[in-house]
Amino acid sequence: RTFERGLNTNCILPLVLSLQVLLDDMGNKSLYEFPINRWFAIDEDDGKIQRDILVGGSEPTGIVYHVQVVTGKVRGAGTNSNIHMLMHGTKGLKNSGKIFLQGGKFERGLTDIFNVEISALLSPLSRVTIGHDNGGVSAGWYCEKIVVFCPFTGIEQTFPCSKWLDESEGDGLIERELYEMVSLRQRKQKKHPWSLWIWTSDLPGAGTDASVYFQIYGEKGKSDEMRLDNKADNFEQGQLDKFMVELPDLGKLTKCRIWHEKRSPFAGWHLSKASLMKTLTKEKFKFPCERWLDTNEDDNELVRELPATGDLIYRVTVCTGKFGGSGTDATVFLNLIGDLGDTGERTLVNCKNNVNKFEKGNMDEFIIEAVSIGQVRRVRIGHNGRGGGCGWYLEKVMVREEGQAESQVVEFPCGRWLDRNEDDGQIVRELVPFSDGQRLYNVSYHVSVKTGSVSGGSSNSTVFAKLYGEKGDTSKMMLVVSDNNLRNYFEVGRVDVFTVETFDIGQISRLMIGHNNEGMNAGWFLDSVQIMVPASGSQYMFPSHRWLCKDEADGKTEVVIYPSEILDIKQLINYEITVVTGDVSFAGTNANVFIQIYGGKGKTEVVNLASRSNNYERATTEIFKIEASNVGKIFKVRIGHDEAGIGSGWFLEKVYVKHLIMGMVTKAKKKDDKKKKKKKKEAEEETEEVMQEIVQTYVFPCSRWLSRGEEDGELVVELLPEDTDQLEENTYEVCVFTGDMLGAGTDANVYINIYGENGDTGERLLRKSGNLNKFESGQEDVFTITAIELGPLRKLRIRQDNAASYSSWYLDRVEIVDTKDDTTYYFPCNRWLAVDEDDGQIARELVPVDEAFMKRDDDEEGTGAATLGLEQKGKSLGQSLKIKTGEKKHAGTDANVFAIIYGEKDDTGAMKYSTSSIIVAL
Repeated sequence: RTFERGLNTNCILPLVLSLQVLLDDMGNKSLYEFPINRWFAIDEDDGKIQRDILVGGSEPTGIVYHVQVVTGKVRGAGTNSNIHMLMHGTKGLKNSGKIFLQGGKFERGLTDIFNVEISALLSPLSRVTIGHDNGGVSAGWYCEKIVVFCPFTGIEQTFPCSKWLDESEGDGLIERELYEMVSLRQRKQKKHPWSLWIWTSDLPGAGTDASVYFQIYGEKGKSDEMRLDNKADNFEQGQLDKFMVELPDLGKLTKCRIWHEKRSPFAGWHLSKASLMKTLTKEKFKFPCERWLDTNEDDNELVRELPATGDLIYRVTVCTGKFGGSGTDATVFLNLIGDLGDTGERTLVNCKNNVNKFEKGNMDEFIIEAVSIGQVRRVRIGHNGRGGGCGWYLEKVMVREEGQAESQVVEFPCGRWLDRNEDDGQIVRELVPFSDGQRLYNVSYHVSVKTGSVSGGSSNSTVFAKLYGEKGDTSKMMLVVSDNNLRNYFEVGRVDVFTVETFDIGQISRLMIGHNNEGMNAGWFLDSVQIMVPASGSQYMFPSHRWLCKDEADGKTEVVIYPSEILDIKQLINYEITVVTGDVSFAGTNANVFIQIYGGKGKTEVVNLASRSNNYERATTEIFKIEASNVGKIFKVRIGHDEAGIGSGWFLEKVYVKHLIMGMVTKAKKKDDKKKKKKKKEAEEETEEVMQEIVQTYVFPCSRWLSRGEEDGELVVELLPEDTDQLEENTYEVCVFTGDMLGAGTDANVYINIYGENGDTGERLLRKSGNLNKFESGQEDVFTITAIELGPLRKLRIRQDNAASYSSWYLDRVEIVDTKDDTTYYFPCNRWLAVDEDDGQIARELVPVDEAFMKRDDDEEGTGAATLGLEQKGKSLGQSLKIKTGEKKHAGTDANVFAIIYGEKDDTGAMKYSTSSIIVAL
């Protein structure tokens, strides 16, 4: 039924809001929903005609206050006016809003009692405002005092008045502010408001007219017996009855007793179930019954004791960062993942302590009710990415079970953006309770989605995917931020690549993929999906070749597909790289930063350390996660930048490299109560060692410039880990001899990489020699390269970048002096590095020869050149690489194509192609 025009608060007709109130904030384009489904009537439900409703709150959430209004005993003290009051919190910062005290008599010498329910905890009150509307006959009223008791705090306050509220008496005021007489304040047993819901079964004759009683038991005691009654006709067949009850702190609830005493033939009652919910924390206990309370049914008993099967309550505190723009107005969701399952995705709507959620610096508290999931191991949190400025910087999430001490809270650190335009662009993250190396514990799934080359096959909808594995399944993941950043996703004939991070689900058995069917062109033709999991060394192929469209094929917009093929790929591990930029003037850089890690088992590729954020600012710390080969124990890193952009000079303070290893951890043994008691000191010393994953951390101090205009002008530096004495920094003199023939010199940039038994130098630009014009015909140029000692040298790779008008270069030889042990290595070449000479290669790999070989007389019938050819061929391997360009229109390119071949021993480095045959050293 609806309220009609002209209906006011004086009417006696009851009003029910059966659905909800919607508030449309047109300025902010936000719609707020206030579900109600309660009577607004003096003679129905709980008799209230005014309610506090929280946004999205489907259940009562109020604090109950017991208000006693005492009318004085003077002649004519009573009134027929409508009385209202206003409760003010401490310091007057909050108030209850105007409360209409309907249903009272307000007769001379009488005390009217009201149960006022509001959504705010105001006790102890600073003052009370009391007044009336001056309506009706005999409107004047003499108020003696107001007494307010808050069961939640156990505080009872008295506010004396002893004055008229009458336009014709005294000062003529009809509204007054009353202040507490502190000497009359009393402290009583604290009680908490609970919402009790009783379901009567939908069976014939299930209802009862008898008075029903209720008592609750907990770990700390029991409540009083309570008669369940309100203004409505309770306990009718198929009906839900709602009551507000106040309970002392009973600890965890264990059981309830519910009964009635009427033994008449028609008093029988069939109780379906009951539930208790703490209105402030949403802590909930369920009491299933499904039995008769009847002398003529079942076991003829009128009393039932029902055990609690309560769900666990988790208090979740979400801490937003303190940076500018850290907050978000997007819809945030959360999933707690434990040993026994997860809570599922919960939208964080009802914040317990802040009106505006997820604002800068906020600590927002939420209640998550769920069946016990055991020890909480992970938190998956994210937002829907909608609205302007939806990016969010999440500092951490704190979780504890209701009833646990605050000292037992488990922290899940984040310290990252959930923003499509910051960090790695992800808006969903999985957090683990480890502050050290927290990014190492998630597995990355690289999802490549290919849209079919079918007319109209592209889609504007939001695509989602869910993976199912032998160890569990992921949540439904929205594919909204791609790695290849093609902007308009899921276009015809295109592949979009996404990376999602979650716990290890084991071997993938199937994939569910679909879209939300929104947008102008919602229909989508999915050709195939490919999923790479480097952590497990697996690649899964999922063919689809079908429409996901309401108007095509079977009309489905989501489908479950199975892998047609599982391929083995190189297994990689997670590394967490922390880069600290120094706190000196102009320390930051806009250049592209790269790193390479060397260990006892090999080296990683050169990895770019970049994200969507503005990295490497002065006095900042950036953290990156990379997937790379397991190099074993790390003995050095090489880090540098490409000098791109304005202000490329960079002061690097320090680098940390972390990865997971298996190690022994000492833990305290669990106490065995069956054993004889031991001394306290001995019991505390009992420990055991267990094998588990731990974080291995390497620290690489630097504290130097990587800038052309500072120090030695180098852009690349090699760093040793802190507290190591295995290797030292070494200097290599590189002598480059250009051939003595017409046109042998070059103006191109020349790069060299020197390989030894302990790794290599990485590709270095030969920038500064003693000659103004480098690499001229018949000239020797000497360069100095600083690197971690390489041990005996075994090869070098030298190339020119073909970036000048006169790039062709005839290289005679290279000689390298290891200054540490004064050893000279000879690398003869005697070949062109040119696209239009010899075999067209602009890079050569050279192996060292003996000094005696270099001193042979090359004029003896050409035996020197022939022997050199055999020497090089014996230590090198010819590789044939075929590259096929696609047949699509405009598939070809005029760019310089390069490739890197990776093997068990090493890689070839970047090789640019003008012909299809190359020679590489073994």
